[in-house]
Amino acid sequence: MTLDDSLGLSDTWERHLVWILQLALVGLIGYGAVTGSASVSVTASIALGITLLPAALRREYEYSMDAGLVLWITVAVFLHSIGSIGIYQQYQWYDEITHTVSATVVAGFGYASFRALEVHSDDVAVPSAFRSLFIIVFVLAAGVLWEAFEYALGDLVPVYGVDDIATDFVFNAIGGLIVAIWGAGHVSGLVGFLRDRLRSNADQ
Repeated sequence: MTLDDSLGLSDTWERHLVWILQLALVGLIGYGAVTGSASVSVTASIALGITLLPAALRREYEYSMDAGLVLWITVAVFLHSIGSIGIYQQYQWYDEITHTVSATVVAGFGYASFRALEVHSDDVAVPSAFRSLFIIVFVLAAGVLWEAFEYALGDLVPVYGVDDIATDFVFNAIGGLIVAIWGAGHVSGLVGFLRDRLRSNADQ
């Protein structure tokens, strides 16, 4: 089952929603520039760049990502970006939601990469239970890298302390668990694309 099937929306509607959210991100970049809030502009710029990756893959490799997956990615980065205008500071639950949603995206891509390697190589064969464990470990590892990235950016991206980081990891794990239980099948198309890229690189 694709994510399109689960969402119950047509490809056209999903693409329109993606465009609307991308325009909103452009608006956030402008808002940050006008108000002198570099953190808002930087966060929204990174998010916008991520939403453009599916189009880059289509242009470079002729791979059309599932429209529902594109919307999933876009919603995740949009929620994170809009939080930078002050919502994170006002509402703790908003931070928890954004980390959970973002973690599901990271978990999906981690699983797709691992599964593509497994399908590509006859030497790699693991039980499904280990795949679920890998998803959660991958999400937590990605969370460590993200926190390090935020610290490296300094004042450009706000950091809210050790307690906030610990909470982030809890909800990152929840997002990974959601994908491990229900969501792995939604990235089957991405698994196929990555497997084909591995085969292509091996043949060169």
